[in-house]
Amino acid sequence: MWVAAELKQSTREKMNNLDLSGKLVKKCISLGASAAEVFLESNRNLSVNVLKSEIETIEEASSQGVGFRVFVDGKMGFSHCNDLSDKSLEDTIAKAIAFAKLSSPDENNVLTDDKGFTQVADLYDPGIVSEPMDKKIKMALELEKLAMKEPGITKSSGAGYGESESEIFIANSNGLLKSFKASACFAGVSVVAEKGDQKNTGGEYCSRVYFSDLPPLEEIAAKASKRALELLDPVMIKTQKAAVIIDPDVSRFLGGILSAVNGERVLQGASFLKDQMNKQFASPLLTITDDGTIPRSTGSSPFDGEGVPTMKNVIVDKGVLRSFIYNTRAARRAGVKSTGNASRSGFSSLPGIGTHKVYLAGGNQSRNEIIAATARGLLVLELTGYGIDPVTGNFSGGASGLWIEKGEILHPVKGVTIAGKAFDILNAIDMMGNDIDMNQGFAAPTFRIAEMQIGGK
Repeated sequence: MWVAAELKQSTREKMNNLDLSGKLVKKCISLGASAAEVFLESNRNLSVNVLKSEIETIEEASSQGVGFRVFVDGKMGFSHCNDLSDKSLEDTIAKAIAFAKLSSPDENNVLTDDKGFTQVADLYDPGIVSEPMDKKIKMALELEKLAMKEPGITKSSGAGYGESESEIFIANSNGLLKSFKASACFAGVSVVAEKGDQKNTGGEYCSRVYFSDLPPLEEIAAKASKRALELLDPVMIKTQKAAVIIDPDVSRFLGGILSAVNGERVLQGASFLKDQMNKQFASPLLTITDDGTIPRSTGSSPFDGEGVPTMKNVIVDKGVLRSFIYNTRAARRAGVKSTGNASRSGFSSLPGIGTHKVYLAGGNQSRNEIIAATARGLLVLELTGYGIDPVTGNFSGGASGLWIEKGEILHPVKGVTIAGKAFDILNAIDMMGNDIDMNQGFAAPTFRIAEMQIGGK
């Protein structure tokens, strides 16, 4: 009976917020806006953090708020509030309109009229909230305990469990009225390995849409412990050119490509890929896809931050650049359609441009086969720096990992740098692994770059 009542209440709240969103658009128009968009958001977040078998914090918070983007004769204004009382809402709308009148007109200030809705299954797990709090606390404590069991692990940097639920409502004066609900949960731990004067930290964090999909705690703990232990007793190598194997956990250094295909950046000329459309700029082994339609996947949604339906977008196809990514404003400036990549950090932000779920297409070799095929090289497990520079294409970062000779791992390496130019790096990819984990935010398999400059002693 209680569950049924809760579901009825949830349905009523959804209908109320949909109705409210539509009414607020009309209010914007009645107060003087030529066009208006309402972005209403409600959130619930829980975090449990433990350290040394003690509960450090348990925090749970709910929030809601609404952002108003209005146009007055092509001039844009924006304001937001987290008070949904009538007076607060009307005052916030009035501010947005006043701000618009002070700004400069832009013919690209338009709202989407795409009323489509991508059907994406399993974005919300209603069971997360019903899992007992005691169970979630015990998970964090047990995770830390399991990671500390490994010989050589001496300290904990903490473990935690977290979850979130969010519901988004978008309405605009072109007749748009859409909503969706999403959830996520995560578990993670970080530990320290010590040997003599040496210390090394390793961690593992896993995020899923459904509580039941979280990996076994033993698996998470084992990965964290391994990462802490495997870089002990490092040996410095000489400066040289050699193969570089990229572990999936550090593949995000390719994120500079995603910044470089940002349509706004391309229009500004601030992208090393601005002139590469439909050209072969990378190895045929490199295919990069952004997909907001994957079922049961964090990052997926039926529409983007402006209400444009999400899609599967192949950005790089076998080394050929096939697409830049756009929100509505940048797309209009470029004379193309939005790719459904309007991003928002919440009701208090204007739409930017971002990705949903990015992944590299897998290859045919296993990780062990890639290592075995490497005469001399570095398997990179940790990487510092900002990745490939989206403007110049230059890359340089501090690296740690495992040194390989004649297809075998010899010893850990710390404190070296790897560097190169994007076009050289991307064209030198000569092996692509088959070990992709699609649960990662930036999902990639192990892959090899035939040669890079490695700075050592």
